[in-house]
Amino acid sequence: MRRTGRGRYRNNWYRSKNKGNINSDDSSLNNTSTSARVTSTAGSSRAPANQLPIVISVGTDLNNIWKLYFPSDEKGSNETVAKHINSFKLYINKNRNLFDLEKIDQTHSVPLDVQNLQNDDEFIQEWSSFTTDLFENPVTTLSTLEYCLHETLNCAVKLKVRILNHQPVIPIASLKVNYFGKLVTIKGTVIRVGSIGLICTSMAFECSSCHSVQAVIQPQGVFTAPNFCQSCNSGVKFEPLQSSPYTNTTDWQVAKIQEIQSHSISGTIPRSVEIELQGDLVGTACPGDVLSVTGIVQVRGESKGGEDGKRAARLLQLYIEAISIHSQRNLSNPTLSFTLKDYYAIQEIHGSDDVFRLLVHSLCPTIFGHEAVKAGLILGLLGGTEHENGPRSNPHILVVGDPGLGKSQLLQAAAHAAPRGVYVCGASASAGGLTVALGREAGGDFALEAGALVLADKGVCCIDELDKMKAHHSSLLEAMEQRRVSVAKGGVVCSLAARATVLAAANPAAGSYNRAKTVVENLKLNSALLSRFDLVFILLDQPDEKMDAMLSEHVLALHAGHKTKKSAQGSSFNSSMHTSQSNNSKRSLSQRLRLKPGEEIDNLPLVLLRKYIAYAQRYVHPKLSKEAATALQEFYLELRHNHDADPSGGTPITTRQLEACIRLTQLKKYLEALTRQSHQLGKDIFTRQELIQIHKAAGVQGDANDLIEAMHIHSYLLLKASNTYQLIPI
Repeated sequence: MRRTGRGRYRNNWYRSKNKGNINSDDSSLNNTSTSARVTSTAGSSRAPANQLPIVISVGTDLNNIWKLYFPSDEKGSNETVAKHINSFKLYINKNRNLFDLEKIDQTHSVPLDVQNLQNDDEFIQEWSSFTTDLFENPVTTLSTLEYCLHETLNCAVKLKVRILNHQPVIPIASLKVNYFGKLVTIKGTVIRVGSIGLICTSMAFECSSCHSVQAVIQPQGVFTAPNFCQSCNSGVKFEPLQSSPYTNTTDWQVAKIQEIQSHSISGTIPRSVEIELQGDLVGTACPGDVLSVTGIVQVRGESKGGEDGKRAARLLQLYIEAISIHSQRNLSNPTLSFTLKDYYAIQEIHGSDDVFRLLVHSLCPTIFGHEAVKAGLILGLLGGTEHENGPRSNPHILVVGDPGLGKSQLLQAAAHAAPRGVYVCGASASAGGLTVALGREAGGDFALEAGALVLADKGVCCIDELDKMKAHHSSLLEAMEQRRVSVAKGGVVCSLAARATVLAAANPAAGSYNRAKTVVENLKLNSALLSRFDLVFILLDQPDEKMDAMLSEHVLALHAGHKTKKSAQGSSFNSSMHTSQSNNSKRSLSQRLRLKPGEEIDNLPLVLLRKYIAYAQRYVHPKLSKEAATALQEFYLELRHNHDADPSGGTPITTRQLEACIRLTQLKKYLEALTRQSHQLGKDIFTRQELIQIHKAAGVQGDANDLIEAMHIHSYLLLKASNTYQLIPI
């Protein structure tokens, strides 16, 4: 029996024969010593049912297939239902190849494509109102389909139909009370997944007068007792029998999905709705997944206001009882679809003279300049070619610079241009908000709540003010390199996919960038975190007469309401190129991307830019050519041999790097000594004094306390208590 949101059961343990009042005297869940107290009506977690309890006879009728699906109706009493049954049985016999009997026996469920049913002329001719009946009266319609499948396929257990390709898809924000009791399909991102429990579908009761047994259906898991005894017609007190063979339970789980961020209205809190999973659907939802859920809209009651439920307002909360779930876990852009007009537009973009230059200037056109940074962000949005069991293919990009240069606007524009993008500010983000949090449900069980990196799986996570969240930098290490986040808390140990590209922005620690210092010294970021960024851009506010003049003209034009002029054709995306290819090859990438004075370019609309990026992610998988591999190798060797400091503020190869190598060697030697000692003693918990003794016995040079702190920062040691550490195995 499932507990409610307030830890209570439905309050109909005993009913009076005349008034139906509840008797909360001594009662037990079964014939054991376990007992429970009865709650009041205000404690019910669902809306009261407006129908009498449905009693199942425990005699021969239990083996009647019809009674499994229509327990309160007699077979043949409805001619319309009988006609619908015959039409669907004909469809089953005609399409036997669509049903995998072996899989049906394993899952006790049957996937059914409604598009195939609606396209079958013979079936629709016999059941012309099928689409309307499925939407308006899903319970009876699904029971009819399940009964036909059970009887025709000769199944041994009760079946469940899993509806596929149900249309239309309703936005979560449009899910209102007018959909109550209807079959709908919604799409959203899983933000919370609860633990797996059991829900009672039917309960056996024993009459206290004649000791006869009868079974009662528990609608939606709500505890429902019989009104009277069908044998003696006088019993009003019943004892539930949990161990009876007529008491049936099934797996049950609750998840919460939220409307996709790109579909929500700007400035509002994204709508979310709970979904209840039963049977083989349990465990199919994972935080961060984009799901298409088909189910019946139901309501549950809850009390708000007042003390302990007294004088509390009774509110009804919508939730969806899931019928089928389709996960789009492995798609990088599961929320976008392409029309014929989109394909024509993408083809026209691809035919332009310089596609990359067009994409760069279409990203955040309100920010003037910063072409190299925009180019890096475009590369991050497009991503790389995925390899199975290979290294990560998504590049991470960091933008560092003085305040007021538009870093935040660039990140917000990248989040909006990404098919799946999440924007967070590091100043207000927590470690759980970035990765995954382990919360508690009302009943005390744990529930996984997805953070920004998990929600941005196969997409882009834009983190602004990275320097303001120094306490949570360690939370990003695993996600950025291993592309997953792990949680170990309260006996729950699991990992979630976080295959996201991280686009981050940070301000120098001193307020402005000091070119006399390295990037690490300016940012004061963990070297392990900084090494995970493939591109690091440094933005400096340097006076430049020509650039300042063009910037001022750009800002004045924006405030005056002037828009970029279109090309002569109006629909063409080709930009005017005045420089020959031979001249372009002699200039840097930033110079080639920069607009010339007076040059106009037809920027792509944001919607079309997002479509183009989504198309490239889904269908374009480039391979590294020999020429490109040779060029990359030469560039890498040049960097390795270049020991001079970069004049733009890059990290020079100095004695600091040699000292870092020495520190890493000491760290590795000390870690090996700790691991050996842990295996010998059979423990992984050490006090600081024990760590110092191991350091001294191993003969490792350097200060022991410094090495302990370094290993703590790099997550080799976990602080368990004051001066007590746990060794984390590699």
